[in-house]
Amino acid sequence: MSSRYQIPDPITLIHPRSLKNLNHHLQELVKGRLWLKILIGMLLGIVTGLILGPSAGYIEPNMSYTIGEWLALPGYVFLALLQMIVVPLVFASIIRGIAAGEDMEQLKKIGLRTVGYFLVTTAIAILIGLTLALTIDPGTYISSELVQDTMSTDTTQVDDSTLSTPEVSEVPGMITTILPTNPLGALATGQMLQVVIFSIIIGVALVSMAPNQAKPLLELLGSLQEVSMTVVRWSMLLAPIAVFGLIAKFTLNLGIDALMGMLVYVGTVLLGLFLVLVMYMIIILVVTKKSPIKFLRTINDVLLLAFSTSSSAAVMPLSIKTAEENIGVRPSISQFVIPLGATINMNGTALYQSIAAVFLAQAFGIDLGFGELVLIMITVVGASIGTPSTPGVGIVILAMILNSVGIPTAGIALIIGVDRILDMSRTAVNVTGDLVTCVIMDKWVSGKKTANEEFIEVANREAQRRVLGEDVIVNGVEEQ
Repeated sequence: MSSRYQIPDPITLIHPRSLKNLNHHLQELVKGRLWLKILIGMLLGIVTGLILGPSAGYIEPNMSYTIGEWLALPGYVFLALLQMIVVPLVFASIIRGIAAGEDMEQLKKIGLRTVGYFLVTTAIAILIGLTLALTIDPGTYISSELVQDTMSTDTTQVDDSTLSTPEVSEVPGMITTILPTNPLGALATGQMLQVVIFSIIIGVALVSMAPNQAKPLLELLGSLQEVSMTVVRWSMLLAPIAVFGLIAKFTLNLGIDALMGMLVYVGTVLLGLFLVLVMYMIIILVVTKKSPIKFLRTINDVLLLAFSTSSSAAVMPLSIKTAEENIGVRPSISQFVIPLGATINMNGTALYQSIAAVFLAQAFGIDLGFGELVLIMITVVGASIGTPSTPGVGIVILAMILNSVGIPTAGIALIIGVDRILDMSRTAVNVTGDLVTCVIMDKWVSGKKTANEEFIEVANREAQRRVLGEDVIVNGVEEQ
Protein backbone atom coordinates (compact mmCIF):
# COMPACT_ATOMS: atom_id res chain seq x y z
CA MET A 1 0.00 0.00 0.00
CA SER A 2 1.28 3.49 -0.84
CA SER A 3 2.54 5.46 2.13
CA ARG A 4 0.19 8.33 1.30
CA TYR A 5 -2.74 6.11 2.34
CA GLN A 6 -1.20 4.75 5.55
CA ILE A 7 -2.94 5.65 8.80
CA PRO A 8 -0.66 7.91 10.87
CA ASP A 9 0.55 6.83 14.31
CA PRO A 10 -2.08 8.20 16.79
CA ILE A 11 0.64 9.43 19.15
CA THR A 12 1.85 11.84 16.47
CA LEU A 13 -1.58 13.48 16.29
CA ILE A 14 -2.28 14.27 19.94
CA HIS A 15 -0.41 16.85 22.01
CA PRO A 16 -1.23 17.48 25.71
CA ARG A 17 0.04 20.61 27.41
CA SER A 18 3.36 20.10 29.16
CA LEU A 19 3.49 19.76 32.95
CA LYS A 20 6.06 22.57 32.95
CA ASN A 21 3.21 25.02 32.37
CA LEU A 22 2.17 24.41 35.99
CA ASN A 23 5.53 25.78 37.08
CA HIS A 24 3.84 29.02 38.20
CA HIS A 25 2.75 27.17 41.34
CA LEU A 26 6.42 26.83 42.30
CA GLN A 27 7.89 30.13 41.14
CA GLU A 28 6.84 32.01 44.28
CA LEU A 29 8.58 29.37 46.40
CA VAL A 30 11.81 29.81 44.44
CA LYS A 31 11.69 33.60 44.58
CA GLY A 32 10.78 33.52 48.28
CA ARG A 33 13.90 31.45 49.10
CA LEU A 34 11.99 28.62 50.68
CA TRP A 35 15.26 26.70 51.19
CA LEU A 36 16.57 29.48 53.47
CA LYS A 37 13.38 29.48 55.51
CA ILE A 38 13.69 25.69 55.84
CA LEU A 39 17.26 25.94 57.15
CA ILE A 40 16.23 28.63 59.64
CA GLY A 41 13.35 26.41 60.77
CA MET A 42 15.75 23.50 61.27
CA LEU A 43 18.16 25.53 63.40
CA LEU A 44 15.34 26.98 65.51
CA GLY A 45 13.90 23.47 65.90
CA ILE A 46 17.19 22.09 67.22
CA VAL A 47 17.54 24.97 69.71
CA THR A 48 13.91 24.64 70.84
CA GLY A 49 14.22 20.87 71.24
CA LEU A 50 17.35 21.18 73.35
CA ILE A 51 15.78 23.83 75.59
CA LEU A 52 12.51 21.96 76.10
CA GLY A 53 14.02 18.47 76.28
CA PRO A 54 14.35 16.48 79.52
CA SER A 55 18.15 16.81 79.42
CA ALA A 56 17.87 20.57 80.00
CA GLY A 57 15.88 19.97 83.19
CA TYR A 58 13.38 22.77 82.68
CA ILE A 59 10.36 20.55 81.92
CA GLU A 60 9.31 17.11 83.14
CA PRO A 61 9.75 14.25 80.61
CA ASN A 62 6.02 13.55 80.22
CA MET A 63 5.26 17.21 79.60
CA SER A 64 8.14 17.58 77.12
CA TYR A 65 6.84 14.61 75.11
CA THR A 66 3.38 16.21 74.92
CA ILE A 67 4.88 19.54 73.85
CA GLY A 68 6.91 17.75 71.19
CA GLU A 69 3.84 16.12 69.68
CA TRP A 70 2.01 19.45 69.44
CA LEU A 71 5.07 21.13 67.92
CA ALA A 72 5.20 18.38 65.30
CA LEU A 73 1.51 18.74 64.33
CA PRO A 74 2.18 21.11 61.36
CA GLY A 75 4.81 18.63 60.20
CA TYR A 76 2.36 15.75 60.30
CA VAL A 77 -0.13 17.81 58.26
CA PHE A 78 2.59 18.77 55.77
CA LEU A 79 3.65 15.15 55.24
CA ALA A 80 0.05 13.97 54.94
CA LEU A 81 -0.76 16.58 52.27
CA LEU A 82 2.22 15.58 50.12
CA GLN A 83 1.59 11.86 50.58
CA MET A 84 -2.05 12.41 49.65
CA ILE A 85 -1.27 14.15 46.38
CA VAL A 86 1.80 12.33 45.05
CA VAL A 87 -0.06 9.29 43.67
CA PRO A 88 -2.60 11.19 41.52
CA LEU A 89 0.12 13.62 40.38
CA VAL A 90 2.50 10.86 39.28
CA PHE A 91 -0.34 8.83 37.73
CA ALA A 92 -1.52 11.74 35.59
CA SER A 93 1.99 12.92 34.70
CA ILE A 94 3.25 9.55 33.45
CA ILE A 95 0.21 9.07 31.20
CA ARG A 96 0.40 12.57 29.74
CA GLY A 97 4.17 12.24 29.44
CA ILE A 98 3.70 9.15 27.27
CA ALA A 99 1.21 11.07 25.12
CA ALA A 100 3.85 13.75 24.61
CA GLY A 101 6.15 11.26 22.87
CA GLU A 102 7.23 11.75 19.28
CA ASP A 103 6.24 8.26 18.09
CA MET A 104 5.80 4.74 19.46
CA GLU A 105 9.24 3.54 18.33
CA GLN A 106 10.97 6.38 20.14
CA LEU A 107 8.78 5.83 23.21
CA LYS A 108 9.78 2.16 23.41
CA LYS A 109 13.47 3.04 23.15
CA ILE A 110 13.23 5.71 25.85
CA GLY A 111 11.33 3.41 28.21
CA LEU A 112 13.66 0.42 27.95
CA ARG A 113 16.89 2.41 28.05
CA THR A 114 15.73 4.67 30.87
CA VAL A 115 14.75 1.76 33.12
CA GLY A 116 18.00 -0.06 32.33
CA TYR A 117 20.03 3.05 33.13
CA PHE A 118 18.11 3.56 36.40
CA LEU A 119 18.87 -0.01 37.52
CA VAL A 120 22.60 0.27 36.76
CA THR A 121 23.06 3.64 38.50
CA THR A 122 21.01 2.47 41.50
CA ALA A 123 23.28 -0.57 41.88
CA ILE A 124 26.35 1.70 41.72
CA ALA A 125 24.88 4.04 44.37
CA ILE A 126 24.27 1.06 46.68
CA LEU A 127 27.85 -0.15 46.19
CA ILE A 128 29.09 3.33 47.13
CA GLY A 129 26.91 3.27 50.26
CA LEU A 130 28.00 -0.20 51.37
CA THR A 131 31.68 0.59 50.76
CA LEU A 132 31.52 3.79 52.81
CA ALA A 133 29.59 2.17 55.66
CA LEU A 134 31.99 -0.78 55.87
CA THR A 135 35.02 1.54 55.70
CA ILE A 136 33.95 4.23 58.18
CA ASP A 137 32.02 1.93 60.56
CA PRO A 138 29.60 4.65 61.79
CA GLY A 139 27.74 2.18 64.04
CA THR A 140 30.75 1.80 66.30
CA TYR A 141 30.47 5.43 67.41
CA ILE A 142 27.08 4.89 69.12
CA SER A 143 26.99 4.24 72.86
CA SER A 144 25.65 0.89 74.04
CA GLU A 145 23.26 2.69 76.42
CA LEU A 146 21.60 4.44 73.49
CA VAL A 147 21.23 1.14 71.64
CA GLN A 148 19.63 -0.50 74.68
CA ASP A 149 17.21 2.43 75.07
CA THR A 150 16.26 2.02 71.42
CA MET A 151 15.36 -1.64 71.88
CA SER A 152 12.69 -0.71 74.42
CA THR A 153 11.37 2.41 72.69
CA ASP A 154 8.05 2.63 70.92
CA THR A 155 9.05 5.60 68.76
CA THR A 156 9.07 3.55 65.60
CA GLN A 157 5.89 1.66 64.92
CA VAL A 158 6.80 -1.12 62.53
CA ASP A 159 5.02 -4.46 62.58
CA ASP A 160 7.67 -7.16 62.14
CA SER A 161 4.99 -9.77 61.50
CA THR A 162 4.12 -8.12 58.19
CA LEU A 163 7.72 -8.22 56.97
CA SER A 164 9.28 -11.44 55.74
CA THR A 165 12.14 -12.47 53.50
CA PRO A 166 10.81 -14.27 50.39
CA GLU A 167 11.89 -17.80 49.47
CA VAL A 168 13.30 -18.53 46.00
CA SER A 169 10.14 -20.46 45.07
CA GLU A 170 8.04 -17.38 45.88
CA VAL A 171 9.87 -15.07 43.46
CA PRO A 172 7.81 -15.93 40.30
CA GLY A 173 4.60 -15.23 42.20
CA MET A 174 6.02 -11.96 43.50
CA ILE A 175 6.96 -10.87 39.97
CA THR A 176 3.39 -11.34 38.78
CA THR A 177 2.07 -9.29 41.70
CA ILE A 178 3.65 -6.13 40.26
CA LEU A 179 0.82 -6.16 37.72
CA PRO A 180 -2.04 -4.30 39.45
CA THR A 181 -5.01 -6.69 39.39
CA ASN A 182 -6.81 -4.04 41.46
CA PRO A 183 -5.62 -0.68 40.06
CA LEU A 184 -7.83 1.36 42.37
CA GLY A 185 -6.42 -0.54 45.35
CA ALA A 186 -2.87 0.22 44.19
CA LEU A 187 -3.75 3.89 43.82
CA ALA A 188 -5.44 3.98 47.22
CA THR A 189 -2.61 2.26 49.09
CA GLY A 190 0.24 4.04 47.29
CA GLN A 191 1.84 0.92 45.77
CA MET A 192 4.06 3.05 43.53
CA LEU A 193 5.56 0.33 41.34
CA GLN A 194 2.07 -0.93 40.53
CA VAL A 195 0.91 2.65 39.95
CA VAL A 196 3.77 3.23 37.51
CA ILE A 197 3.05 0.03 35.57
CA PHE A 198 -0.69 0.78 35.48
CA SER A 199 0.04 4.33 34.30
CA ILE A 200 2.32 3.09 31.51
CA ILE A 201 -0.26 0.53 30.33
CA ILE A 202 -3.04 3.14 30.30
CA GLY A 203 -0.78 5.69 28.62
CA VAL A 204 0.27 3.34 25.83
CA ALA A 205 -3.36 2.26 25.33
CA LEU A 206 -4.48 5.89 25.11
CA VAL A 207 -1.93 6.86 22.47
CA SER A 208 -2.90 3.77 20.46
CA MET A 209 -6.54 4.94 20.23
CA ALA A 210 -8.12 7.43 17.90
CA PRO A 211 -6.96 10.86 19.19
CA ASN A 212 -10.49 12.23 19.54
CA GLN A 213 -11.36 9.33 21.85
CA ALA A 214 -8.20 9.75 23.96
CA LYS A 215 -8.56 13.52 24.28
CA PRO A 216 -11.29 13.65 27.02
CA LEU A 217 -9.33 11.46 29.45
CA LEU A 218 -6.09 13.36 28.79
CA GLU A 219 -7.91 16.62 29.53
CA LEU A 220 -9.28 15.15 32.77
CA LEU A 221 -5.76 14.11 33.78
CA GLY A 222 -4.59 17.63 32.98
CA SER A 223 -7.13 18.99 35.44
CA LEU A 224 -5.92 16.44 37.99
CA GLN A 225 -2.37 17.75 37.56
CA GLU A 226 -3.58 21.31 38.14
CA VAL A 227 -5.44 20.31 41.31
CA SER A 228 -2.42 18.37 42.57
CA MET A 229 -0.02 21.27 42.08
CA THR A 230 -2.45 23.62 43.82
CA VAL A 231 -2.42 21.35 46.87
CA VAL A 232 1.40 21.18 46.67
CA ARG A 233 1.53 24.99 46.76
CA TRP A 234 -0.73 25.04 49.82
CA SER A 235 1.37 22.43 51.60
CA MET A 236 4.57 24.38 50.92
CA LEU A 237 3.20 27.26 52.99
CA LEU A 238 3.55 24.95 55.97
CA ALA A 239 7.04 23.71 55.09
CA PRO A 240 9.21 25.97 57.32
CA ILE A 241 6.90 25.50 60.32
CA ALA A 242 6.66 21.78 59.58
CA VAL A 243 10.42 21.31 59.55
CA PHE A 244 10.76 23.38 62.73
CA GLY A 245 8.20 21.23 64.54
CA LEU A 246 9.55 17.87 63.37
CA ILE A 247 13.16 18.75 64.19
CA ALA A 248 12.13 20.18 67.58
CA LYS A 249 10.18 17.02 68.46
CA PHE A 250 12.98 14.60 67.62
CA THR A 251 15.69 16.77 69.21
CA LEU A 252 13.52 17.04 72.30
CA ASN A 253 13.12 13.25 72.48
CA LEU A 254 16.74 12.30 71.73
CA GLY A 255 18.76 14.96 73.54
CA ILE A 256 22.16 16.44 72.74
CA ASP A 257 24.21 13.31 73.54
CA ALA A 258 22.31 11.15 71.07
CA LEU A 259 22.53 13.81 68.37
CA MET A 260 26.30 14.12 68.80
CA GLY A 261 26.66 10.35 68.58
CA MET A 262 24.79 10.37 65.27
CA LEU A 263 27.11 12.89 63.60
CA VAL A 264 29.37 10.20 62.11
CA TYR A 265 26.33 8.43 60.59
CA VAL A 266 24.99 11.70 59.17
CA GLY A 267 28.43 12.55 57.79
CA THR A 268 28.72 9.13 56.15
CA VAL A 269 25.37 9.49 54.37
CA LEU A 270 26.15 13.06 53.24
CA LEU A 271 29.56 11.92 51.95
CA GLY A 272 27.88 9.10 50.04
CA LEU A 273 25.35 11.50 48.51
CA PHE A 274 28.21 13.78 47.49
CA LEU A 275 29.97 10.87 45.76
CA VAL A 276 26.77 10.00 43.87
CA LEU A 277 26.59 13.65 42.82
CA VAL A 278 30.21 13.43 41.64
CA MET A 279 29.26 10.31 39.63
CA TYR A 280 26.50 12.31 37.93
CA MET A 281 28.89 15.16 37.15
CA ILE A 282 31.38 12.74 35.60
CA ILE A 283 28.56 11.39 33.41
CA ILE A 284 27.68 14.94 32.35
CA LEU A 285 31.33 15.68 31.52
CA VAL A 286 31.72 12.49 29.47
CA VAL A 287 28.37 12.73 27.65
CA THR A 288 28.17 16.47 26.94
CA LYS A 289 31.84 17.53 27.17
CA LYS A 290 30.59 20.54 29.17
CA SER A 291 31.47 21.85 32.62
CA PRO A 292 29.70 20.01 35.47
CA ILE A 293 29.90 23.20 37.57
CA LYS A 294 27.98 25.09 34.88
CA PHE A 295 25.42 22.27 34.81
CA LEU A 296 24.88 22.55 38.57
CA ARG A 297 24.41 26.31 38.28
CA THR A 298 21.88 25.73 35.53
CA ILE A 299 19.76 23.43 37.73
CA ASN A 300 20.35 25.38 40.95
CA ASP A 301 16.73 26.49 41.46
CA VAL A 302 15.19 23.04 41.10
CA LEU A 303 17.77 21.52 43.49
CA LEU A 304 17.05 24.11 46.18
CA LEU A 305 13.30 23.54 45.80
CA ALA A 306 13.76 19.74 45.94
CA PHE A 307 15.82 20.18 49.11
CA SER A 308 13.04 22.31 50.60
CA THR A 309 10.12 20.04 49.70
CA SER A 310 11.76 16.59 50.16
CA SER A 311 9.58 15.43 47.25
CA SER A 312 10.83 14.88 43.72
CA ALA A 313 7.24 14.57 42.51
CA ALA A 314 6.29 18.01 43.84
CA VAL A 315 8.99 19.73 41.79
CA MET A 316 8.29 17.93 38.48
CA PRO A 317 7.00 21.04 36.67
CA LEU A 318 10.16 22.98 37.51
CA SER A 319 12.32 19.94 36.64
CA ILE A 320 10.74 19.69 33.17
CA LYS A 321 11.00 23.44 32.60
CA THR A 322 14.67 23.39 33.65
CA ALA A 323 15.44 20.37 31.45
CA GLU A 324 13.87 21.93 28.34
CA GLU A 325 14.62 25.63 28.69
CA ASN A 326 17.94 25.64 30.57
CA ILE A 327 19.57 22.41 29.43
CA GLY A 328 17.97 22.05 25.98
CA VAL A 329 16.46 18.57 26.37
CA ARG A 330 13.76 17.71 23.83
CA PRO A 331 10.20 17.88 25.25
CA SER A 332 9.43 14.30 24.12
CA ILE A 333 12.28 13.13 26.37
CA SER A 334 11.84 15.33 29.44
CA GLN A 335 8.07 14.89 29.74
CA PHE A 336 8.45 11.12 29.92
CA VAL A 337 11.72 10.72 31.85
CA ILE A 338 11.00 13.23 34.66
CA PRO A 339 7.67 11.69 35.86
CA LEU A 340 9.11 8.17 35.53
CA GLY A 341 12.30 9.15 37.34
CA ALA A 342 10.34 10.76 40.18
CA THR A 343 9.10 7.30 41.14
CA ILE A 344 11.77 4.75 40.17
CA ASN A 345 15.05 6.74 40.06
CA MET A 346 15.87 6.91 43.78
CA ASN A 347 19.66 6.60 43.86
CA GLY A 348 20.05 8.96 46.81
CA THR A 349 17.43 7.00 48.74
CA ALA A 350 19.06 3.67 47.82
CA LEU A 351 22.45 4.88 49.06
CA TYR A 352 20.93 6.12 52.31
CA GLN A 353 19.11 2.83 52.93
CA SER A 354 22.25 0.74 52.35
CA ILE A 355 24.30 2.88 54.76
CA ALA A 356 21.48 2.87 57.34
CA ALA A 357 21.24 -0.94 57.22
CA VAL A 358 24.98 -1.43 57.80
CA PHE A 359 25.02 1.30 60.46
CA LEU A 360 22.25 -0.36 62.47
CA ALA A 361 23.86 -3.79 62.07
CA GLN A 362 27.08 -2.39 63.52
CA ALA A 363 25.21 -0.60 66.32
CA PHE A 364 23.53 -3.88 67.36
CA GLY A 365 26.72 -5.91 66.97
CA ILE A 366 25.41 -7.97 64.04
CA ASP A 367 28.05 -9.25 61.61
CA LEU A 368 27.04 -8.99 57.98
CA GLY A 369 28.65 -11.55 55.68
CA PHE A 370 28.94 -11.40 51.90
CA GLY A 371 25.55 -13.11 51.48
CA GLU A 372 23.80 -10.58 53.73
CA LEU A 373 25.40 -7.67 51.86
CA VAL A 374 24.28 -9.08 48.51
CA LEU A 375 20.77 -9.54 49.93
CA ILE A 376 20.78 -5.93 51.14
CA MET A 377 21.81 -4.77 47.68
CA ILE A 378 19.09 -6.77 45.91
CA THR A 379 16.43 -5.70 48.40
CA VAL A 380 17.40 -2.02 48.22
CA VAL A 381 17.29 -2.06 44.39
CA GLY A 382 13.80 -3.54 44.46
CA ALA A 383 12.59 -1.27 47.24
CA SER A 384 13.95 1.95 45.73
CA ILE A 385 12.07 1.33 42.48
CA GLY A 386 8.74 1.31 44.30
CA THR A 387 9.48 4.05 46.85
CA PRO A 388 6.89 6.87 46.75
CA SER A 389 8.50 10.27 46.10
CA THR A 390 7.23 11.81 49.35
CA PRO A 391 9.02 12.86 52.55
CA GLY A 392 9.78 10.21 55.15
CA VAL A 393 8.70 7.16 53.15
CA GLY A 394 12.29 5.90 52.95
CA ILE A 395 12.09 5.09 56.68
CA VAL A 396 9.15 2.73 56.10
CA ILE A 397 10.92 0.96 53.22
CA LEU A 398 14.03 0.66 55.39
CA ALA A 399 12.08 -1.55 57.83
CA MET A 400 11.65 -4.21 55.13
CA ILE A 401 15.34 -4.08 54.26
CA LEU A 402 16.39 -4.46 57.90
CA ASN A 403 14.09 -7.40 58.42
CA SER A 404 15.46 -9.19 55.35
CA VAL A 405 18.87 -9.57 57.04
CA GLY A 406 17.71 -9.95 60.64
CA ILE A 407 18.44 -6.43 61.95
CA PRO A 408 15.93 -5.25 64.63
CA THR A 409 13.55 -2.72 63.08
CA ALA A 410 13.37 -0.96 66.45
CA GLY A 411 16.75 0.49 65.50
CA ILE A 412 14.98 2.90 63.16
CA ALA A 413 14.30 4.99 66.27
CA LEU A 414 18.04 5.72 66.34
CA ILE A 415 18.06 7.39 62.95
CA ILE A 416 14.61 8.87 62.62
CA GLY A 417 15.61 11.98 64.57
CA VAL A 418 18.23 13.01 62.02
CA ASP A 419 16.27 11.85 58.98
CA ARG A 420 14.87 15.26 58.07
CA ILE A 421 18.16 16.74 56.86
CA LEU A 422 19.10 13.48 55.14
CA ASP A 423 15.68 13.23 53.47
CA MET A 424 16.02 16.72 51.98
CA SER A 425 19.58 16.04 50.82
CA ARG A 426 18.82 12.73 49.14
CA THR A 427 15.81 14.25 47.36
CA ALA A 428 18.08 16.89 45.82
CA VAL A 429 20.39 14.09 44.62
CA ASN A 430 17.42 12.12 43.24
CA VAL A 431 16.24 15.13 41.23
CA THR A 432 19.77 15.70 39.93
CA GLY A 433 19.73 12.10 38.74
CA ASP A 434 16.46 12.69 36.86
CA LEU A 435 17.89 15.71 35.05
CA VAL A 436 21.13 13.88 34.20
CA THR A 437 19.04 11.01 32.82
CA CYS A 438 17.20 13.49 30.58
CA VAL A 439 20.53 14.67 29.17
CA ILE A 440 21.71 11.11 28.54
CA MET A 441 18.47 9.98 26.87
CA ASP A 442 18.44 13.14 24.75
CA LYS A 443 21.85 12.08 23.40
CA TRP A 444 21.17 8.33 23.38
CA VAL A 445 17.68 8.18 21.82
CA SER A 446 17.41 9.87 18.45
CA GLY A 447 14.15 11.07 16.95
CA LYS A 448 12.75 11.78 13.52
CA LYS A 449 12.86 15.50 14.36
CA THR A 450 15.78 17.60 15.46
CA ALA A 451 15.70 19.39 18.82
CA ASN A 452 15.08 22.72 17.10
CA GLU A 453 12.16 21.28 15.12
CA GLU A 454 10.61 19.91 18.33
CA PHE A 455 10.96 23.21 20.17
CA ILE A 456 9.47 25.13 17.23
CA GLU A 457 6.49 22.75 17.09
CA VAL A 458 5.96 23.09 20.85
CA ALA A 459 6.05 26.89 20.58
CA ASN A 460 3.54 26.80 17.72
CA ARG A 461 1.18 24.53 19.69
CA GLU A 462 1.39 26.84 22.71
CA ALA A 463 0.38 29.73 20.44
CA GLN A 464 -2.58 27.64 19.20
CA ARG A 465 -3.61 26.90 22.78
CA ARG A 466 -3.70 30.57 23.65
CA VAL A 467 -6.06 31.14 20.72
CA LEU A 468 -8.22 28.02 21.20
CA GLY A 469 -8.13 27.71 24.98
CA GLU A 470 -7.42 23.99 24.58
CA ASP A 471 -5.41 21.81 26.96
CA VAL A 472 -5.00 18.95 24.47
CA ILE A 473 -4.52 19.67 20.76
CA VAL A 474 -5.36 17.00 18.22
CA ASN A 475 -3.27 17.42 15.09
CA GLY A 476 -3.25 21.20 15.32
CA VAL A 477 -6.12 23.54 14.65
CA GLU A 478 -7.58 21.59 11.77
CA GLU A 479 -8.98 18.81 13.98
CA GLN A 480 -10.65 21.13 16.51
